[in-house]
Amino acid sequence: MSEWYFEYEIQVNRPGLLGDIASLLGMLRVNIVSINGVSEERRGMLLHAENEESIQRFISVVSTMDNINVTRFREPKLRDRLAVRHGHYIPRDADEKNTFRFVRDELGILVDFMAELFKKDGHKLIGIRGMPRVGKTESIVASSVCANKKWIFISSTMIKQTIRNTLIGDEFNGNNIFILDGVVTRRATDERHQQLVREMMRMPTIKVIEHPDIFVQHSEYKIEDFDYIIELRNHPDEEITYEIIENNNMMSSSNLGSFGGFNF
Repeated sequence: MSEWYFEYEIQVNRPGLLGDIASLLGMLRVNIVSINGVSEERRGMLLHAENEESIQRFISVVSTMDNINVTRFREPKLRDRLAVRHGHYIPRDADEKNTFRFVRDELGILVDFMAELFKKDGHKLIGIRGMPRVGKTESIVASSVCANKKWIFISSTMIKQTIRNTLIGDEFNGNNIFILDGVVTRRATDERHQQLVREMMRMPTIKVIEHPDIFVQHSEYKIEDFDYIIELRNHPDEEITYEIIENNNMMSSSNLGSFGGFNF
C-alpha cells in the first residue's frame, strides 16, 4: 500500500465539489486518511492506495476537472503531514530550504514539527534562532516529551545557568536529545565543557543548539553543517538581534552569585 499527498486549489467553490472528488477516490479504491484546508483556497489530503495504478488513474482524471487546479501530488513530506494535521503550511525560507519560520502563536505546530524530527534515529543537527523568552527551550523540551525521548542540557539558561562538564550513566545514550545554548557555551572558559561539546557533536544522535549563529563563531562548525534551522519570533516582523541576546546572557551570568547556577 502506498501513501500520497494530494493538494488542490479551488477555482470554483461549487456545492458538492469535495463529494465528487471523494466519490472518485472511492470508486478507484483509494482511501482518504485525513483531509483539511491548508490555506484559504487550498485543500490537502493524505491518501492510501492498494496499488499505484489506482492513484495514477485518479490523478489523470482529477487533473481534467475545471473547478480545481492540482497544486501538489507526491509522496508526503513532513510539512505535508503537518499542514493536513494543523490546517496550516509551515513557512520556509525561499533561499535557504532548510530554514523554517514560526511565531509564538504557533508553538503547538512547532512542537509537533520538532517531535517528528526527534522520532527519527541517527545524527541530526538542529539550530533554533529567537529572542529571549520566546519559547525556544520550552518547545524543545515539550517536543522531546512528545517524541518519548530523554533530554540532556549541555548548557542552558532555562531556570539557572547550566554548564555541563561530563555525562554520566545512560546520558551517553544515542537516543537522548542533547540541548545546548550557543551563547553560554561560547562564553564558557572551562576546557572540560568545550571537550564535552566536541564529544557530543561527534555522537550519532540529535543535537539542538539555541543561537546557532553565535555557536559557530570561533568554532570548527559552520551554519551549513545544520540539517534544520528554526526561527521562532513573537510576531512575523520581529528582528532577531544577537546584541540583546548576548546582553541578556551576560546579565544571567552576573546574577549567579544571587541565584546560583549549575556547573558539573
